Amino acid sequence: MASKATSIDIAYRAGVSQSTVSRALRNSPLVNLETRQRIQAIAKELNYKVDKNASNLRTQNSHTLALLLCEDPTNDDSLINPFFLSMLGSITRATAQQGYDLLVSFQQLSSDWHADYEDSNKADGIILLGYGDYMDYEQKLEKLLAQNTHFVIWGAEHNNKSVLSIGCDNHQGGLIATEHLISLGRKDFAFLGGASSHCPEFRDRYLGHVKALQTAGLTVDPRRQISAISTEGAGYYATLELLDKGLNFDAIFAASDLIAIGAIRALKEKGILVPEQVAVVGYDDIPVASFANPPLTTIKQNTQLAGEILVESLLKLIRGQAVSPQLIPTTLVVRSSCGIDCTPLA
Repeated sequence: MASKATSIDIAYRAGVSQSTVSRALRNSPLVNLETRQRIQAIAKELNYKVDKNASNLRTQNSHTLALLLCEDPTNDDSLINPFFLSMLGSITRATAQQGYDLLVSFQQLSSDWHADYEDSNKADGIILLGYGDYMDYEQKLEKLLAQNTHFVIWGAEHNNKSVLSIGCDNHQGGLIATEHLISLGRKDFAFLGGASSHCPEFRDRYLGHVKALQTAGLTVDPRRQISAISTEGAGYYATLELLDKGLNFDAIFAASDLIAIGAIRALKEKGILVPEQVAVVGYDDIPVASFANPPLTTIKQNTQLAGEILVESLLKLIRGQAVSPQLIPTTLVVRSSCGIDCTPLA
């Protein structure tokens, strides 16, 4: 039986050192592209397979990333926000494309999810999705920094510039959602979702919403901002609270699609027509949004690009390369929940 090819065999054929072969097979930028391609072609010809265990021992890297996904209140037993399911898929693909394995760990918000993943060599770095109350979450991020853990978070930019955050431009999303409703003739707006430092992504969406109203010379009424977490139930009860106040409104901008879907159900139960009497816009463009009744106009976050940037940024951090927070632009997806007629019913 023929012996298995080794990196020494490839080095001999390519006329380079064994360390150059190792770098080239890891796609290291320290080896120029032409040499990398030549070495990789020889490796393929010799049917060479990397011994991952030996490689990991030499580099002290696990070649694994950890995705810590925090639980969310949901209508089913999954406890996973549907938005994060699409993020999970994109992060998994992006990790595989980089030649890494992905360890997915589901965390309770009350647990010590900031434990030493990297220190125990379970993973070379951590991606964090979901955080509940941001003020509690912030303390755990500080612990990760103290442990010199490589990590990146999905969400709003952190006050501590040492925390690497990747997120969508929530202020822009709130702005364009509200501008669209204004262009349809809506004048009296309600916002469903938190607007405090405890939920910075929702807060930024609210601030973009307020900016659009102010620019258009429309009233910003604090009484029409009702706090709600990202569930259908929260959207439903927030809308009932809004109606109980007896305030006039002809548009709802909800901080998430789940809140918006709950709002539509409450409006229908009260005999209020959507979109004829009240237009509704959500945020996230989760799959169920297009199947809502009526189909939901929403702000789309590019989850495929988000997954790629999260993984690429974390790997740069691990390799000691320069990296900075990023905001990904959002886009408006127009469906029939906000209507197309510029004159809403009285």
